[in-house]
Amino acid sequence: MKQFLKKLGFHSPDEMEKAILFKAQRNAYFFLTAALFFWSLYESCQVYIYHNQLNPFPCFLLVTSVIIQTFSQLIMTRNAVKDDTDSFETGPLVKIIVLICLIISIIATIISAVVLMGVRI
Repeated sequence: MKQFLKKLGFHSPDEMEKAILFKAQRNAYFFLTAALFFWSLYESCQVYIYHNQLNPFPCFLLVTSVIIQTFSQLIMTRNAVKDDTDSFETGPLVKIIVLICLIISIIATIISAVVLMGVRI
């Protein structure tokens, strides 16, 4: 199976390929975050100027991507330094509390948006 995957071009990347892959992923993440931010602003302007119905989809995608990125970073940082006695990163309590409050506020916003839009469940 490894031989077959290697022939197709799948292999474990070396350090240079990992660095290139990281930079490409970072650029894509920044582009998508900026695109979702501007889409959210556009939708907000449409609601404000033309009194259209709000499309919460771009805002939801933007916030979800930032939450996933932050949680991933917290988990990877914690796993990277979990055996290091000199590190203070093993207990990012404040970040976790802020993220939980953010998630709760997003859920409350979605529920209130559904109620205000008059959607019946």
